[in-house]
Amino acid sequence: MPLQCTVAKNAFLDGLNSLQNITNKKGTMAILSNVLIEAQGNGLVLTGTDLEVGLRLFVPADIASSGNITLPSKKIFEIVRESGSESVTIEETENSWVVITAGHSTYNLAGMANDEYPEFPEYEDDNFVSFESHIFLDLIDKVIFSIASEQENIYSLTSVLFEKEKKEDGNYLRMISSDGHRLSIMEKDVAGEIDNLRLNPVTLIPKKGIQEWKKFCESRDSVEISFEEKQMVVRDNQAVMVIRLKQGEFPQYRAIVNAVQLENCARINRIPFLESLKRINLFTEDIFHTIQLKIDNDKMTLTSQNADLGNAKDVQPIEYTGTPLTLGFNCRYFLETLQVMECETVEAYINSNNSPCLIQSDVDKGFISIIMPMQL
Repeated sequence: MPLQCTVAKNAFLDGLNSLQNITNKKGTMAILSNVLIEAQGNGLVLTGTDLEVGLRLFVPADIASSGNITLPSKKIFEIVRESGSESVTIEETENSWVVITAGHSTYNLAGMANDEYPEFPEYEDDNFVSFESHIFLDLIDKVIFSIASEQENIYSLTSVLFEKEKKEDGNYLRMISSDGHRLSIMEKDVAGEIDNLRLNPVTLIPKKGIQEWKKFCESRDSVEISFEEKQMVVRDNQAVMVIRLKQGEFPQYRAIVNAVQLENCARINRIPFLESLKRINLFTEDIFHTIQLKIDNDKMTLTSQNADLGNAKDVQPIEYTGTPLTLGFNCRYFLETLQVMECETVEAYINSNNSPCLIQSDVDKGFISIIMPMQL
């Protein structure tokens, strides 16, 4: 039977909005840019997938006639968003066309039959563990900025490494990301029982999956998660997301952390340091954003130079009693690290002029950032 239903605009819009990042990816299958709409029972089930991330969610609706169809995700979203009516009616006609009525407006939109639409991945219903959403939001915010881009040669660096660990003082979840030039680690003590999380020896979640996981958590107080060999599942009582895991190895990040001796420490006020970096970055070269840091006694001098524009210099007071240091760094790496921190004072540990810089604070518990130096 042809599909016919009426759905509240705001609820429909929220559901379609959740699918936009997934369905608007350019791919080889045209139907993946469509949203699958299934009218059944007392509502609509909306499904989108790019074969890496799949999202299925429920929207309450008045169903006059059950049915299935796929419609262009971006266009139906735009129609509903611009609608001046509080409700939207969809009626399927011949050859997968639909008539959409919203207030005084009527649209004829070409859809596609759902025959070619990929099956939503099946998953086991056991081993789900419930967590408060803010746990994952905090973990993701602290590592997402240093995931490697898709052009990275080391395939696994385009993902986040996810780990669990039982310590004497509690159960911990941990995320680690690196683009080869920097390393971000965030761990949190969690109240949930982590034994049921069946992680792989190396559990890699792709960047797209991390982005959608964050978006899923932003509108929810709590979520359930489960891991299988090739996928992870995030869900609540209204929606379920399946993320395909990546395979491969991840750098031995603990060795990198252990290589930095926590002795030569500079204590720096975070906000003034951040503002100084923004000023100095105005004169960095566009590709590498190289700056020079000179640390001596209780003073840090930041300089940058641009062959076409000129140069900049900024001086910041710090607490430091170690040997004088002169180092080169990518300014953007420091900016992005400091922006996700919340402390007043950061602790920067640097062993020598050619050593990486380890950044942490007493306030940002569980967070460590390591930034590799650059040749000046």
